[in-house]
Amino acid sequence: MPRYLGSMPNQKFIRPSLTLRARAALIALLSCAGSAIAADVQAPAPAPPPVQSAQAILGPGDTVRVVVLENPELTTEARLSVQGTIGLPLIGEVSVGNRSTMDAANVITETYRKGRYLRDPRVSVSLIETRSQRVLVLGHVVKPGQYPLDGSSDRLTDILALAGGRAENGSDSVVVTRRDGEPHRMEVDIAKMYRDGDLTRDIHLQTGDVIFVPEAPVFYVYGAVQRAGVYRLEPTTTVRAALSVGGGLTPKASQRSIRIHRKMPDGSTRELSARLTDAIEANDVIFVKERLF
Repeated sequence: MPRYLGSMPNQKFIRPSLTLRARAALIALLSCAGSAIAADVQAPAPAPPPVQSAQAILGPGDTVRVVVLENPELTTEARLSVQGTIGLPLIGEVSVGNRSTMDAANVITETYRKGRYLRDPRVSVSLIETRSQRVLVLGHVVKPGQYPLDGSSDRLTDILALAGGRAENGSDSVVVTRRDGEPHRMEVDIAKMYRDGDLTRDIHLQTGDVIFVPEAPVFYVYGAVQRAGVYRLEPTTTVRAALSVGGGLTPKASQRSIRIHRKMPDGSTRELSARLTDAIEANDVIFVKERLF
């Protein structure tokens, strides 16, 4: 128990007198002692910033930091158990699973108050690392894998950015499979969304969602063209645009003998006469014949 000292009645204090030289020596001694103490004491390393917003939902495996204001000795950083609980000083295990960080702080505050351990507790909870709120990104992206959800980055484009974006052969259309309740699929054309400025399609993701980026559709150009090969199919690609991507026609090409070999729904392949304004479909093979003369 700290003792507070004060003057007592009828008590006399004698102030010792110091010579000027003695005072200078005392000041120098205290200054050196203070410098030595400051050199030995290292400032604590700054705590890592929380990764979540106040509305982040806590779950098993998440690491949180609990700070009780004006009571630094009660600060705790721990991982939630499988049951969604966390052990705290004085009050033991507290259930905070499936709650936001703000709700968790309120529950802990009330527990301290009911236990009469603190008169006016003020608690803050921040999420340091999340392991419970995750989505899975698959397909043609730069870095497939699991990624955490938090209040600041739970939109589709946020998670795709964390995954490095689509790979070179990845499609602009993304398929999201949601397993909350009745499983269902949503297809989002990212490129079209930005072209139209309709960001309502930039959906908020939920825990357990699976994002799949399929391979981009392609078409093939062969025959009397400058650069035969496989090319990425863009929206509204026409025969003229496809031939242009292939470097154009050779001098021996017959513009009247352009054919499209198209796979039909029943699995068969049909050869179609092509005009320059015709639209190209995925997996079309454009073949340009040479002139006879």
